[in-house]
Amino acid sequence: MIVAIDGPGGAGKSTIARRVAERLGFLYLDTGAMYRAVALWAVRTGVPLDDAHRLEQLAVNAEIGFEECGRVVRLNGEDVSTVIRTPEVSAAASRVSAVPGVRRALVEKQRLAARAASVVMEGRDIGTVVFPQAEVKFFLDASPDVRAARRVKELEEKTGEACKESVARELAERDQRDRSRAEAPLAQAPDAVYLDSSRLTLEEVEERILQAVRDRTANGKEPVR
Repeated sequence: MIVAIDGPGGAGKSTIARRVAERLGFLYLDTGAMYRAVALWAVRTGVPLDDAHRLEQLAVNAEIGFEECGRVVRLNGEDVSTVIRTPEVSAAASRVSAVPGVRRALVEKQRLAARAASVVMEGRDIGTVVFPQAEVKFFLDASPDVRAARRVKELEEKTGEACKESVARELAERDQRDRSRAEAPLAQAPDAVYLDSSRLTLEEVEERILQAVRDRTANGKEPVR
């Protein structure tokens, strides 16, 4: 089974997807972290962010792995869980993710991962491009203020500092780029359930997604991996 959770940055996708995956015993895949990892590699090696060919080669060759249900992200064996969340890498990831060749390379890695196990996958084009056939699809959203506050909290926990005004501006700019890019723009799949998490607790969001999964199983119980 494939559970697809799409939505803009700061909507709570990673937290919810991880909780749902742990509850179900499914594989969890943070596709945004994959683009961040490629962006980090590009920044470190001095690959220009407008060099589509070299960026695609990085994406093809990158060995990206997840441990502890996505809490640890590894790039070529190195734990990059914290550094990929810095503002510099976030800005680079937004540009890298718009490169068609990079998207094709990482989508292939994402599809390969889902062949081996049931998966909860979150990103911006999972239900529309990566797995349009996913059995359960959600588009998770929240108000701009709530999203900015969540991202600030995340950055403070990971890096120790964050400016809400800067974060809000970066999220708005990222939204514009994601929704307007030619290759796999951010959009709600026609058959996805829209869920605004602004006034919902984590437990409430989690339960709504779990109920949708139960509804897709024959006996109404949570599936096992």
